[in-house]
Formats: sequence, C-alpha cells, structure tokens
Amino acid sequence: MLNLTVAKFGGTSVANYQAMVRSANIVLKNPATKLVVVSACSGVTNILVQLSSGKVNEESSQHLIKKLENIHTDIIEKISTTSDLNAKLSEHLNSLKLLVEEINSQYSKILVDQIVSYGEVLSSLLFTEILKELKAQSYCFDVRKVMKTNNSYGQAKPNLELIKTLTTSHLKPLLTDHIVVTQGYIGSFGNTTTTLGRGGSDFSAALLAESCSADVLEIWTDVPGMYTTDPRLTNKARPIEEISFSEASEMANFGAKILHPSTLIPAIRKNIPVFIGSSISSNEKGTWIKESVDSSPLFRAVTLRKNQTLITLHSLKMFQAYGFLAEVFNILARHKISVDLVTTSEVKISLTLDNLSTANEAPNIPSEALKELEELCKVEIEQNYSLVALIGNRISQTNGANKKVFNALKDYTLRLICYGASPHNMCFLVKENVAKEIVNTLHNELF
Repeated sequence: MLNLTVAKFGGTSVANYQAMVRSANIVLKNPATKLVVVSACSGVTNILVQLSSGKVNEESSQHLIKKLENIHTDIIEKISTTSDLNAKLSEHLNSLKLLVEEINSQYSKILVDQIVSYGEVLSSLLFTEILKELKAQSYCFDVRKVMKTNNSYGQAKPNLELIKTLTTSHLKPLLTDHIVVTQGYIGSFGNTTTTLGRGGSDFSAALLAESCSADVLEIWTDVPGMYTTDPRLTNKARPIEEISFSEASEMANFGAKILHPSTLIPAIRKNIPVFIGSSISSNEKGTWIKESVDSSPLFRAVTLRKNQTLITLHSLKMFQAYGFLAEVFNILARHKISVDLVTTSEVKISLTLDNLSTANEAPNIPSEALKELEELCKVEIEQNYSLVALIGNRISQTNGANKKVFNALKDYTLRLICYGASPHNMCFLVKENVAKEIVNTLHNELF
C-alpha cells in the first residue's frame, strides 16, 4: 500500500465526545491515514487498575464500574448513528464485573491484563462509530488477532515475526477500503489478553506501523510536540521542531513522558518518520523525529526521571580480579532485574535500576535476589533520587562542553555521574528535593 499514515491518539485525545470528534477530523483531513490506534479514554486506565488490584470491596467495585459506565455513556449519548452501542457497553461491563469478582477471590496477573484491556476496547468501539457519524468507512479491528506477545503479563514482549505475518494477512487487506480503528497497549498470548506495559499504546502503534510498512507514524497527544525540557518545570522551555532518532530515543529513555521509550525502536528499524502533535491544537507545528535532521546542537534538551533506586555493591574480591561483575549480572539476569546506569571503582560498583513499574514506584530488588547478592558482597540500597539527563550531540567529543555543564552545577552535590558511553547524553543522579532546581539551572545556563 502506498502512502500510509498510522495515527495514534492518547487518552486526552479521546477523553470525551468533543475530543474524539477533534481527533476524527484530524484523521479525515489526511487521506493517507488508514490505521488509527487509540488509548483508553482519559482516566479510565486508572479506574481499571484499581479494579484489578484484587482488594476492592463490592461497594467500591460498583462505584468504579459506574464511573466507567458514565464516562462512556456520556459519549454514546452524543453519537447519532443507529448502532446499539449501549447494548455493547452493557455487555462489556457485565463481563468486566465477573472478572473483578474473580480477581477478588483469586488474584492473577492474567486477570489483571484482561481487566485493564477494557479501556482500549471501549474507546476503539466508540471512536469507530464517530468516524461513521462523519461519513467515513471505518472498521473496528481487535488488535489481539495480530499483536502476539509472550506470556509476561503486565509487561509482555511482542513476537515481531508473528505480528508481521498476521498483520499482512489479517489487517493490511482491510486498509484498502476502510479506516481501521484498533487498540493500543494490548495484545495476546494464544487466546489470552496481555498488555505491553503502561504507556504501551505508542509502542503498539509503532509495531503496527513497522508491520504495515507505513510511511509516517503520528502520535497525537495534549501537548504540541517535544520541548527542550518539561514545560511544567520552567516557563522557558522551547518547542523542538525537528529532532533525530538518536536524540529522541535518549529523551524518551531518560524521562520525556511524551514518548514511550520503546516507541522509536520499530520506527528506527524501518526508518519511519514520527510526528508528535497536539490533537487540541492540530494547526501548531509539532515535532518531527527523523533519522537525519538539519540542526544538531551540542545541547538539545534536559530531562528528569523520578523514583530512582541506587544499588552499591562493595567487595574486596573486585580488586584486580575477574569474574565478579559477571556473577553480579548473572544474579540480576536470573531474577529479571533490568539495570540502567553503571559506574565502578576498584572495589565498588554502583548501578541504578530500570523502572518498569505500572504504578511508577521506585524499583527495588526482590528479596531472593538480594539474598544472593549479599552472599557475594555488601549491598547498600538508596532511594529518593532523581535522574537528570542532558541530551545533545557530540557532548563527550566537544572541547569545553564539560566546563559549561559543571560550572552550572558547581553548587550542587551529584551522587553519580554517567558520561562517555554515548555522545548524546550526560546523566546525573541527584537528591529528589533538588532535581527540579537542577533542571532549571541547566536549562537557564545552557540554552
């Protein structure tokens, strides 16, 4: 298929009827947009996460399900098409009630994924009907037919080859005559629902864009693109019109919440340009993410990632020895603990943990892994840290870059510094209570 755009709309872009109509008009404005990926309506996933905790009593459960019903009924009441949406909504909510009863009696990660998937299922159903209301040939497609994953419920890994094969046979043929609306965030292992982790809707859209050989991937949200830092941290943040894949990947990985860290991987593999724009202000320029860009400044952005855990391992066995680090990382690998930053000295290694928690809590080491590590060395665990990352180009290869940065930070204590492995970043682990101040200081001094 020639000239295909995949458009993904986040929760605020499908929050209510007005938001859905705005987003639907964005779709219709571009004839190349044939595949639409939607998140759950704003606030719905939080409600579903509560329902999936296994700790909600019957009264609270009824209250939360009523809130879900109201969010979606408010949209249905404004849709003029004759489809029996209320009956479909009731059917889904009845199924959801049974799952909540089941998880309250016997908690299971499999049930969690089934429960939290309802947000995307319902929003895609309603968005399809709004496109029909606007006279578009639209079709609601269950992404679980093609988005095949492993069985790591809550953080499932996609099966790329199977997704490609199934997309080619089941999804792509529909794009010829329809605007296909499907769900982000969810997939399946066999016939069982899985999820790709919080924020996985962007990743879903990128995987589908890759499998369909799309020309463009659009991510529509509530802010007009990427900024030099989070605008909530400083009113001096500036929009970025164009940024390279490498820089954007660093920004996403180190805390820029507008983009899920995994999103760009499929786009990079297929060299698919990614556009980030605001569905509220669709006429604003937004940000284009491409393989190569015209401008590559030394300092592009400053990001902040909260809730960091620092692990320090101390052992005299490290001194002029080999194999110690291999033992440490074998323990971490066995317990599926993902490491982010690493620094070492003669007898110590300090590392931070990747934060994969749905609740965005500070990650910690499971007790079994901690016990194994303590048999090998002394273990110190510190929390209440944030990671500040300076993103740019050739930072480690440019004379004087270090001086500018460390002069700006001369009044602050830096607990850990990672620098040199990538020419695109310079990272500092700092106490949480000064992190925002440090972001402001770096932004004011370097931009």
